[in-house]
Amino acid sequence: MGFDRRFTLVLTAWVLALFLALVGFVWTLEMDGLAAARILAGLIVIAMAAGLWRHIDRTNRSIARFVEALGHGDFATRFDGRGGAGFAALGEALSGAMRTLQAERDRSAREMRYLEALVDDMPVALLTVDAAHGVTPANKAARRLFNRHEGVRPEDFGIYGATLAARLGDEGEARQEVLILRMPGGPQRAIVRSASLERLGLRIRAVTVEPVQGTLDTIEMAAQTDLVRVLTHEILNSLTPVTSLAETAAALLDAEPPDVPDARIAVTTLARRAEGLRRFIDSYRAVSHAPVLRRRRFAAGPFVAELARLFAAEWPDVPLALEVEPDLLLDADPDLLAQVLINLLRNGAQAVLRGGDEQWMRLGVSAVAGQVWIEIEDSGKGVPENLRRDIFLPFFTTRAEGTGVGLNLARQVVVGHGGTIDIAEGSAGGALFRIIL
Repeated sequence: MGFDRRFTLVLTAWVLALFLALVGFVWTLEMDGLAAARILAGLIVIAMAAGLWRHIDRTNRSIARFVEALGHGDFATRFDGRGGAGFAALGEALSGAMRTLQAERDRSAREMRYLEALVDDMPVALLTVDAAHGVTPANKAARRLFNRHEGVRPEDFGIYGATLAARLGDEGEARQEVLILRMPGGPQRAIVRSASLERLGLRIRAVTVEPVQGTLDTIEMAAQTDLVRVLTHEILNSLTPVTSLAETAAALLDAEPPDVPDARIAVTTLARRAEGLRRFIDSYRAVSHAPVLRRRRFAAGPFVAELARLFAAEWPDVPLALEVEPDLLLDADPDLLAQVLINLLRNGAQAVLRGGDEQWMRLGVSAVAGQVWIEIEDSGKGVPENLRRDIFLPFFTTRAEGTGVGLNLARQVVVGHGGTIDIAEGSAGGALFRIIL
């Protein structure tokens, strides 16, 4: 950048003038009889020194005022290079930098206002917990939801539920769970999530509370509707031949003379159909009770190898390819998870044997983005897309010998682990079941 030309020329002139004044003053000291001239030369030296000091001090003051304004966050100030201060190029660069900083601050302020509005208007209640301020509602949803208490201590939130108050005071690791809240309209289930972060060196916990009672009620009603639809279909299918056989047996016994042998056959068949209906009701009772999980951490490799041995013993003619990520650990109930995978492998083997020329299956276990993916793929004919939504419903089956219970129980186990199970089309057109834990 270099010095400003005007500042340099003026500085040079003042230095030269001061030098000449000093030379003149020294000359008067060496000459006799020039007392008045000596005094005048001294005054000129003082004036030149003052002028030089003023020229330098003016620039220093301009820079100092500019830096002071910057220190106070006044990005609207500009470098004043007037009045002989000089450094016009430096002043323009500093003023340009200030304009850039001001524009960046304005943009950051607008972004901050947007983020504040976004947090404040988000439909999920957000609470912040820290040692300095206690528990603070951070948005409108939180202020609407938690408006019946006084105080900022976690225990002050006990009016909404003791478990929620305990979670607000808990300094443990981040978690997600469903809690029961005591609200004016009655108990409500809510999903509570927590996470830790730092702000200016202060540890803060962010807790979101999302009431889901209405959503769960809607899902429950939809599930009941689906269940009633399937149950009605299955029970009517079973009752129709039972009714017909009962009428036939009654007619045979009312005949003259009674046709006892045929009536016995009809009654025997009727008893067999009634037993089938009883087994169906028993299977419904099994579906209606959620499984109890006993989770632990275990190695995926030996677990999958044991499943492969069980599969090979039952289905020796169906090749099973294993793809297991080395040293992968699973956090699950090994017995229930094994039962799920055995049922899926059995279904896949049956589909393979009913399928085309290719006969193979694949069992893969891998870690993807912090989750565990378990995939079971077969070379069968697959499941039509319009039926994929229904196959996990209780008692829905596409096989004449099926009960429609296995996949629903599998879904219950997976959901109990906090995971998901879905079906898609595999690489060969068969079924691909994917479990994500």
